[in-house]
Amino acid sequence: MHGTDLDSLNSAPDEQMTIPFVLMRGGTSKAVFLRSDTLPHDAKQRDMVILSLFGSPDPRQVDGLGGADLLTSKLAIIDAPSRPDADLDYTFAQVSITEPVVDYDINCGNISAAVGAYAIDEGIVPVVGPTTTVRIHNTNTGRVLLAEVPIVDGAAAVEGTYAVHGVPGTGAPIALDFAQTAGGITGQLLPTNNEIDVLETAIGPIEATIIDLANLTVFVRAEAVGMTGTEGPADFTEEHLGSVTAVKEAAAELLGMPTDGLTPVPAIVSPPASYTSYATGHEVTSHDVDLVARVVGGRPAVLHKAYPGTLAACTGVAARMDGTTVNAVTRRDRRILDQISIGHTSGVMPVSARVSRAAEKWIVDEATYHRTARRLAEGTAYVRNSAVAPVTIQR
Repeated sequence: MHGTDLDSLNSAPDEQMTIPFVLMRGGTSKAVFLRSDTLPHDAKQRDMVILSLFGSPDPRQVDGLGGADLLTSKLAIIDAPSRPDADLDYTFAQVSITEPVVDYDINCGNISAAVGAYAIDEGIVPVVGPTTTVRIHNTNTGRVLLAEVPIVDGAAAVEGTYAVHGVPGTGAPIALDFAQTAGGITGQLLPTNNEIDVLETAIGPIEATIIDLANLTVFVRAEAVGMTGTEGPADFTEEHLGSVTAVKEAAAELLGMPTDGLTPVPAIVSPPASYTSYATGHEVTSHDVDLVARVVGGRPAVLHKAYPGTLAACTGVAARMDGTTVNAVTRRDRRILDQISIGHTSGVMPVSARVSRAAEKWIVDEATYHRTARRLAEGTAYVRNSAVAPVTIQR
């Protein structure tokens, strides 16, 4: 145990349970890190503790550790490895801000970088050389991803010159390779065996590409959902949301999945274009990018203010696969290079992707990008029993 007073759940309602935590930034996201044995084993009670810990549901999350934003209402649960080819188990949870829901059906690539740094600093993985590779078993997808963490003085490096658009300053780059994560949800890279599927949606038939790498994603061209592709959060309308949601739900139905989950994650792609970065207010020019992409997700669903790392890996791979919606909008003179520059809401994200063909199937040889990460705080959180267990009123 790491000091959590789980017995207090059965104590007086006025008492509070204590949970040791670490707060970390990974890329453009922040997450609370907990060890699995500090949470109740019962799934319903565990989620009630998590919701109280974050102060959800509440649009400000004022009574908890949540940051009142999709990118900062995240949780990483760390456990001993459950398979021999991994150094640890990592479960990602997206904690809803406005609903009493904790979602476990996706992974976060930004927080995956923080998991690598956390593993080094917590002594979970021995330090080897100037760069240490952490083998992370993501339980959400059942796949192992690799994090290459730079080391300084026996700890995860913090300072460096690598810039992540959407994050102030610079830091030490952590390389994340998702090449081994293909088929984590559906069992294969192309769940339908097609580069293009025609989805029968509430707004009519729409061409889309469904790819299962890092996160199960459905890619659709911007014009198909009434968008230009360069929208920022202020430009994203209820009509846009309705169209994107229709695509997501149709893709879920095609795959035989629930339509009310977070996956398949809808990504909107379009050819290179110029727009203003949400994070900096500076112009991103069409010459800076090889394609433009936007992501809609969360609960409630909103246009992301940055670009998820998992979707960057998936987007890069899709850009290399002839016949996909992503390949169709990618700058042609860049398709022969390993690196693809994705124009997202807050700037540009490069990803290195390589694919090959074997037995008439696509093989992912590389799906790598870089993020920075660092520990922000550690301490003890207090969760009110009254928020977790029923209160008995004496009469």
